[in-house]
Amino acid sequence: MPGSPWDPDQYGLFSAEREQPFWDLAGLLEARKGASLVDLGCGDGRLTAALHRRIGAGRTLGVDSSPEMLARAASAAGTEVSFTSGDIATWHGSGVDIVFSNAALQWVGNHTAVLGRWRESLAPGGQLAVQVPSNWDHASHLVLTELAREHLGDDAPPDPVAANVLKPEEYSRLLYELGFKRQQVRMQVYTHILPDAEALVEWMKGTSMNRVKGLLAPDEYADFVEVYKARILERLGCQKPFFYPFKRILMWGSLH
Repeated sequence: MPGSPWDPDQYGLFSAEREQPFWDLAGLLEARKGASLVDLGCGDGRLTAALHRRIGAGRTLGVDSSPEMLARAASAAGTEVSFTSGDIATWHGSGVDIVFSNAALQWVGNHTAVLGRWRESLAPGGQLAVQVPSNWDHASHLVLTELAREHLGDDAPPDPVAANVLKPEEYSRLLYELGFKRQQVRMQVYTHILPDAEALVEWMKGTSMNRVKGLLAPDEYADFVEVYKARILERLGCQKPFFYPFKRILMWGSLH
């Protein structure tokens, strides 16, 4: 059986599209030069280091659970930027000025408890900024869930977005209850123009399909991908280019 399924190169195939919500989320932050920053689910660390420079942070810590991603992140480390292995579901810090998490929280459950721990990690006047995908109802994800059940039966993992992500108004209420009287929460549709529907398969291989990849032998996973591709083309056709709308929830809160 495969170990950690994350492949930084596969994930990076659509780096421009994946970076857009990261920087939109960063744009919600209020500048605080010299702030301490923690990036939860930092991936390969490239954007973590760029965010550190953009906001003029004093020190930055990136946290991720993927050895492959952290190995790549080592090249982005420096005297003020470091990376460590950790589980964002249980992470807890102290006196942090900014807790930032882009496209990672969806992988863990019980967001009420997790966001509560992240809020407790903030210093007085701290900021929380989180982005999660909310595209579980698109055919790209529905077909994947269908096939996972066909191949794995009761062992099929649920779509983490469908299982874990709340509605925007529920996040707004949660932030309020956690003390973020000043906040912004919005649903945003990102419009991606891919070369064709087969490119959508490559997109999914970089993220959502990892939940299946980790449960299949390499040859079984290769077969799974081919069946997924055939079903996607049957369901969505052979549009060139392929229009892929992607919904995401961006949220920010300040304890000021």
